[in-house]
Amino acid sequence: MDREVRRVEDSYVETMHIVRPNHLNSAGRLFGGILMEWIDEVAGLVAKRHAKSNITTASVDNLRFLKGAYQGDTLVIIGKITYVGTTSMEVRVDTYCENLIGERRPINRAYFTMVALDQNDKPMPVPGILLETEVEKAEWENGKKRRANRMMRKEAGF
Repeated sequence: MDREVRRVEDSYVETMHIVRPNHLNSAGRLFGGILMEWIDEVAGLVAKRHAKSNITTASVDNLRFLKGAYQGDTLVIIGKITYVGTTSMEVRVDTYCENLIGERRPINRAYFTMVALDQNDKPMPVPGILLETEVEKAEWENGKKRRANRMMRKEAGF
């Protein structure tokens, strides 16, 4: 039986948040842990849409805080599938601050490894992805490299 494939855009997720006083750290910026919760949720939604099953977060790579966010800022968080293995999926999540006229500046990027789970919470196979654009193909190739790096780190005990 051939492996089912799904398009990248079929599991695309975009959410928005307003940074409120309860989201701030003692320096007056968005607390990193709050942002990590929001981006993990987006990664989970992307993976759940793609696998059409429950999922769990296996790892987070390249969590890069590029700029801060402040009270009143509007954040846009975008997630998409970049690579799939047998039971795991790599999800890229980008976070932007959006100003009043819709311009966005990047503040964070992360890559999540999510694993699909069956009804017994055991890893289960996931669909492949149909790569339709040159950007999607480049992300796939880079995802293969990131996966190889994750495997080397795992073998080294990191």
